[in-house]
Amino acid sequence: MWMFLSVTLLTGCGLYQKYERPDVNTKGIIRDAVSLTDTLVAEVDTANFGQLPWREVFTDPQLQILIQQALDNNVDMLNAALNVNIAEAQLKAARLAFLPQFAFSPSGTIASWDGNPASKTYQMPISASWNADLFGNLLSQKRAAQVQLLASKDYQVVVQTNIVAGVANMYYTLLMLDKQMEILNDMTSLTKDTWDLMKMQMELGRARSTSVQSAEANYYSVQAQAVDMKRQIREVENSLSLVLGQPAQTIARGKLENQSLPDKFSTGVGIQLLSNRADVHSAEMALAQCFYNVETAKSRFYPSIVISPTATFTNSAGGALVNPGKWLLSAVGSLTQPIFMKGQLTAGLRVAEAQYEKAFNSWQNAVLKAGSEVGDALVLYNSSDEKGKLEAKRVETLQKNVEHTRMLFKSSGSSYLEVITAQQTLLNAQISKVTDDFNKMQAVVNLYNALGGGAK
Repeated sequence: MWMFLSVTLLTGCGLYQKYERPDVNTKGIIRDAVSLTDTLVAEVDTANFGQLPWREVFTDPQLQILIQQALDNNVDMLNAALNVNIAEAQLKAARLAFLPQFAFSPSGTIASWDGNPASKTYQMPISASWNADLFGNLLSQKRAAQVQLLASKDYQVVVQTNIVAGVANMYYTLLMLDKQMEILNDMTSLTKDTWDLMKMQMELGRARSTSVQSAEANYYSVQAQAVDMKRQIREVENSLSLVLGQPAQTIARGKLENQSLPDKFSTGVGIQLLSNRADVHSAEMALAQCFYNVETAKSRFYPSIVISPTATFTNSAGGALVNPGKWLLSAVGSLTQPIFMKGQLTAGLRVAEAQYEKAFNSWQNAVLKAGSEVGDALVLYNSSDEKGKLEAKRVETLQKNVEHTRMLFKSSGSSYLEVITAQQTLLNAQISKVTDDFNKMQAVVNLYNALGGGAK
């Protein structure tokens, strides 16, 4: 009867509270979502796009091999799996805390008084101790361990998603650099032809030595850019090798023009970021853990009730020798009510409440950050796509311009500066066009990452 009244009283007082998601501001987390929808054809819903397995998004066979290798060998991924194992062990310990503790401590004594025959006594006690968790201390600790396990699994997903996106971005960076190197090699041949043309024109008296020198300098300039491009390729290969968990080496890869990625998206992204983004969910689990830490701090103000039964099989009873052995049973109940703890309990509660507020702020910021990243990826995709189309037209025009200025120079219809300037302008436009193509691909990777993809 007393226990029933206690439980009723505790329920009425608000103990045994379970975490419920508080309201969080998600209004307008993606800037200009409506206007973006007007410019992007809604063939691939972004919410569903973020839930696709990474193999369905990144279809290049070489890239798939590299991603799988990184997931198998990356140190951060291995440590994330160990964190999950640690959290699982802690949760198991928290669950077992509800059970009584048992101890077996046998002892024996041999005694002789004034030369008399020795007497032998023995005791084989089995003791138990059970904490009656009427005030939710163990319950809140168990729930905190549960959400900690979920947060550890979320972190594992975050690491995996970052690895998938990181490998994809570095792989596409290599493809971009390869394409730019190809352009530089072609331009090297073109500038060498121009240099030879200038020398021939000078021999015919149609050009001065300054034109030959300018053409020669332009040729060396393109070669210097090629050397710098080789350095960048080597550095990216080294960085990618580190992520793959292998010594720095050449990375097998395809070609930029052979890549196929989704190219049309809607902006159906809103509150589902709370469930799709593992880092957002992890931030909420940290909030839930702080909630249960507050509940634990509150429970420490209430009594601690411990029941300790003991069963002893012994042949000793009150100093008299008794054979054979008999069972001696006893049980002790104790209650400890904190009265004055030098402010430690109050301070612990205030700290727990402040940590809860900090966790809420971090969760709110994680939601806003997720929305910002999705918006940035959509803007990058949109602008790169539009700019790339303009650069393609510019490259086509400049290719004609280079061809025409070279023909005019042969007939003395243009100066050597016009030829060199046209070639330099074409090179810059071609490099810019490849960069825009890469930015568009990077935007797809960033969007997939921002939506919490890559976890399958």
